[in-house]
Amino acid sequence: MITITPVNKAIYPGSFDPVTKGHLDVIERACRVFDHVVIAVANNQNKDPLFNIEERIDLVEKAVAECRFGPQLTVKRLDGLLVDFARQENVHAVIRGLRAVSDFEFEFQLALMNRSLEPKIETIFLMPTEEFTYLSSSIVKEVARLGGDVSPFVPTPTRIALEKHYADS
Repeated sequence: MITITPVNKAIYPGSFDPVTKGHLDVIERACRVFDHVVIAVANNQNKDPLFNIEERIDLVEKAVAECRFGPQLTVKRLDGLLVDFARQENVHAVIRGLRAVSDFEFEFQLALMNRSLEPKIETIFLMPTEEFTYLSSSIVKEVARLGGDVSPFVPTPTRIALEKHYADS
């Protein structure tokens, strides 16, 4: 008799514009809990990202390869509703990072909406290490735009991409 063991799989969605060491910290924590994590890079038409979707996917792939999280990760493009993507991937757990209490209200609303759209989806909140609780992609972009050193906050490929972007601007 063949026994099939379900894979304990989760989705970590985000715009990752750009990917930071805080994102990587949450990914590492998720990899400790789940057998497989799908990093879903969102293509949100309502946002004006610094990097296009292909660039963001490439930067996330380079960042996770650099960290050697292993084969338990895949990076995919997310268009449309997260619940539809979760159904397509046969995933019932969504990872969200919480940096501060101020993140909670918005994340709580998202979690409730996702549950309303798909009752099988559970949202798991993970906190990054204290070192990254203040870190956001917006702050990193501002520091880079003003010529500051972002190397403590982002993986090397992201730092290089930010430097190139702002040098070309």
